[in-house]
Formats: sequence, C-alpha cells, structure tokens
Amino acid sequence: QVQLVESGGGLVQPGGSLRLSCAASGSIFTINAMKWYRQAPGKQVELVASVIRDGNTNYADSVKGRFTISRDNAKNTVYLQMNSLKPEDTAVYHCYAEAIPRALMTAQAYWGQGTQVTVSS
Repeated sequence: QVQLVESGGGLVQPGGSLRLSCAASGSIFTINAMKWYRQAPGKQVELVASVIRDGNTNYADSVKGRFTISRDNAKNTVYLQMNSLKPEDTAVYHCYAEAIPRALMTAQAYWGQGTQVTVSS
C-alpha cells in the first residue's frame, strides 16, 4: 500500500554534512507525521526528529542545532539535513510515516528499510 524509500546515507568525516531523503509512494490519502529514527550498534532506537503535516518539528536534544527535518507534502517526502556530524551520530537511520492509505482510510505506521550513516575519519 505505502512504501518508504530512503537515500542519502554514507561515510562522512567528523564535522561534515549529509542529507537523507525518504520518499513515500503508493495510493496515499494523506501523511500525518514523518519521523527519523536511528539505531547504533548495541544501543536503543532513538527518535531523532519529527515533523507533522503543518510543519511543526521536534528534535532529540542530541541533534538540536545540528539537524534539520523538513518535508515536501506535494512529493510525500521527508528530509533530514545533518550538519556538524559527530562519530556518535553513526547509526542506521530509519524513516517512519504515519500515513492514511486510500484503501483503508485509517492511519497506519510505515517504515523504511534504513540507510547507514557512518561518521569517521
């Protein structure tokens, strides 16, 4: 019904930047919240940032001032601009969307496959 495809991960040096993208496709009525989570090896899943349809955003304290989440409602896409990256930002980043597929017309949770971000010199 709804698929999320992430892109933009990779290897970057400390202090560098990356931009993640997550595009939702399928027969979508609307998307409420879009979020980025991350999971580092041996650590719990962390909610990094979220944005709701009207553009209101929230961030984890660990990324405030460095990461910016945004969305393009016309493209059903969410972005995560990551600046001043640190080694501790290394993780698999997963996109999440609370979307209403036209086939169901009720909110459902969807996840992307994840994209690796490695911050290392």
